[in-house]
Amino acid sequence: MEFLRELWAFLKMRKKLWLLPIIIVMLVLGGLLILAQGSVVAPFIYTLF
Repeated sequence: MEFLRELWAFLKMRKKLWLLPIIIVMLVLGGLLILAQGSVVAPFIYTLF
């Protein structure tokens, strides 16, 4: 949890809050790929990339 606080402080201090949506989307897509790796929907998800 401390990592998230430090990341938030860094983004706020450097006025890089526009990076937050990009980071969130990357985390969601990465989690989706990891969760769907062994499932039937994996070929459909991989076609998105």
